[in-house]
Amino acid sequence: MRISGGALLVAIAFTVPIVVELRTILAWFGVQISVFEGLVLGLALIAALLVYAFWPEADDSPDASSSS
Repeated sequence: MRISGGALLVAIAFTVPIVVELRTILAWFGVQISVFEGLVLGLALIAALLVYAFWPEADDSPDASSSS
């Protein structure tokens, strides 16, 4: 796991206000996003965070290349 569980939880919690405020900012520029589209965007961001968090780290140590 690349980040701790607590950090992942905080990152997911910050995703919600970011998506809500993103809708507001985009509305200033005339881009309307429905609540459903915002929900899908939020879920996509959370899924990306989860993939990043659980993706195995590359082991670049010299021991890792000699063991195969």
